[in-house]
Amino acid sequence: MSEYRKPVPYIYQVARPYWRGAKRREILIQKCGDCAELIHYPRPLCTGCFSSNLNWIRCTGYGTVYNYTVTYQSVIQGFDEDLPYIFAIIELEEGVRMSTNLVGCDPDEVKIGMPVEAVFENINDEVSLPKFRPRTDG
Repeated sequence: MSEYRKPVPYIYQVARPYWRGAKRREILIQKCGDCAELIHYPRPLCTGCFSSNLNWIRCTGYGTVYNYTVTYQSVIQGFDEDLPYIFAIIELEEGVRMSTNLVGCDPDEVKIGMPVEAVFENINDEVSLPKFRPRTDG
């Protein structure tokens, strides 16, 4: 791995299972054992009923572009190497949305509703970043 120059996520206790899943190339989200609410980003309590009875479920890794923006200039160290890059909100098949980068796609080809699939960028021994690319299996 080459030197990673961008900020690295801090792995706090509640989110540890999410990041462990990402190292295994899985996207995990929380599901409330009481009301069945699906939750992303990781939290200590259910956003629907405030229960602490949360479990982790594996997602398919498929979704669609809910919204996006193309960044052409950056003042944050490391991101200038990727210009232009696509910051996107992806709606997973399971119904939750997550923010990420869309890779492997020309910015002019991105469309809201475009089918995408998860890919992972290894950052270090603890962190792999989930990103998405246009879906290749139709």
